[in-house]
Amino acid sequence: MGRIIHGDNLEVLRSLQADSIDLIYIDPPFNTGKRQTRTRITTVRDDTNGDRVGFQDRSYRTTKVSSSGYDDAFDDYLGFLEPRFVEARRVLKANGSFFLHVDYREVHYCKVLLDGIFGRDSFMNEIIWAYDFGGRSKTRWPAKHDNILWYAEDPGNYTFNYAEMDRIPYLAPGLVGAKKAARGKTPTDVWWHTIVGTSSKEKTGYATQKPLGVLTRIVKIHSHPGDLLLDFFAGSGTLGEAAARLGRDYILIDNNPQAIAIMARRLRAYGPELINCDEILEQIGIGDLEPEQAKVPQSGAAEEAEGIPPGFSGH
Repeated sequence: MGRIIHGDNLEVLRSLQADSIDLIYIDPPFNTGKRQTRTRITTVRDDTNGDRVGFQDRSYRTTKVSSSGYDDAFDDYLGFLEPRFVEARRVLKANGSFFLHVDYREVHYCKVLLDGIFGRDSFMNEIIWAYDFGGRSKTRWPAKHDNILWYAEDPGNYTFNYAEMDRIPYLAPGLVGAKKAARGKTPTDVWWHTIVGTSSKEKTGYATQKPLGVLTRIVKIHSHPGDLLLDFFAGSGTLGEAAARLGRDYILIDNNPQAIAIMARRLRAYGPELINCDEILEQIGIGDLEPEQAKVPQSGAAEEAEGIPPGFSGH
């Protein structure tokens, strides 16, 4: 069962039972000092007035459909996060894991803060999510990665389903033999995965949406079917979709009405409980959301099924 909650995440966290959550993943604002926006566009073939070039050098005209976003700036970023991290540890089960998704601007400060809350021994990995998309600076090395910090409540007792791990291609398959090359290799702490592109079927319109493939890997490896997962900066609800597809329960919290609307639409087929969301849904014309008569993937079956999940590459 899933829950989508509209509200201040600190207040909601304080209302949750201690030792009740199996896995926490959060992707808070990165404190870039900028407004994060996502503009939705459509393109039509226009050989005369086209403003972009596409397949086979054909010209296309771009039309803006809509845009959404939020302000990503905090005077005291760590002061904002600290009480939420403390509550996260309180609600985490004894064998639970906590994942923080940030970027190069704040990861060093966040790690020091989390070391103080969980203990340095509880730090398990820094995962680098690398992608190769977008503009490239001519004045410094382009930043093309995010950082994901993994902490285990108990470094001697945590969930790590090695057998559930997907496999990726070898860079030099000729050096390992045909059998090993066909099987692929397990990932390291550097994950190469595409971002959610503007033309992706996965796109929801949320400004900082994270790929389902990245969250699916975390959910599969670090939780079991029936576990309860939490994202209290839920945004577009990617953790919720990964959890629902894999037979996990989830709680998604956000105070942004646009995020609530996007999550409600995205997860409609799974019939989540919507808490404090009525006014938002009425404003956007959704009303009560009954589960759609859509085909919902069976528990334990993610989109990738066997082999390499979509978006991952063999770096």
